Amino acid sequence: MTKGNFEGVLVPVLTPFTADFKPDSARFINMCKWLLDQGANGLAIFGTTSEANSMSFAQREELLDRLITAGIPAKSLLVGTGACSLDEVVRISRKSTKLGCGGVLISTPFYYKAVSDEGIFAFMSTVIEQVNDAALRIYLYHIPSHTCVPFGIELVGRLATAYPDTIVGLKDSSGDWTNTESLLKEYPQLEIFPGSEAFLLKALRLGGSGCITATGGANPKGIREVFDRWQTDEADNLQDRISEIRRTIQRYPLIPAMKAMVSHFHDDPAWRTLAPPLLPLPPETAGSLFADLAAINFQIEPR
Repeated sequence: MTKGNFEGVLVPVLTPFTADFKPDSARFINMCKWLLDQGANGLAIFGTTSEANSMSFAQREELLDRLITAGIPAKSLLVGTGACSLDEVVRISRKSTKLGCGGVLISTPFYYKAVSDEGIFAFMSTVIEQVNDAALRIYLYHIPSHTCVPFGIELVGRLATAYPDTIVGLKDSSGDWTNTESLLKEYPQLEIFPGSEAFLLKALRLGGSGCITATGGANPKGIREVFDRWQTDEADNLQDRISEIRRTIQRYPLIPAMKAMVSHFHDDPAWRTLAPPLLPLPPETAGSLFADLAAINFQIEPR
């Protein structure tokens, strides 16, 4: 039986930035509230979609404090604490746990490539031992397209065996269904979340816990409906619809596209800002995106 705190649709939350590339806490809080109101089961903050690696750890900590103060339930938060610095990972993982957050999402340290599983195991072990809190719940973040350093199948098993009360789940953003399927079959005690709703129904049918998907920021209700109704006769048609929306959005650079959509449908130009080196979609590209979405009769329900 899993010891984790999450199931369903977890939405990675975009981070709004001011004109001088500082996190905009008011817009961030409002977006988190809107996503929960739209049916998100949880919020994954400070991951890839959040542009977390363009922020300092002090900025992440301040946003986390402001979310909690604003009344966002700590238990609903899966906090991205991945970094190359052991000290920073330990610090924000400890803080998130003390605040009562549902878990932390930790990627492999990504600067040094071709490191051994032994090295990654040592990194994760050190984090767990230095946080030193029985309430710590870790979800491994496998995103080899960005880190080039994987959480391999055997390493996942070794970590889960060594720390069965702490390593409770994994987000598989490999985009490789074969890998997700292997994880689901090998480790039924873990909460396994594909990183795309395109795999949601297949994962649920193999015992998956849900999905953690960037495009949940555009379509939380539709994706939640698949999770809620996956055992009904309508499940395949519902899955086809969310997959169609996903395919349309991912024809474009994902984070700029998501911010363009939020800006457009919520009528808030400030959401177009990304922290360099990421850049907003050019107006003509954004126009093509909106035309493609209109062609499949999709729009975001505004706040």
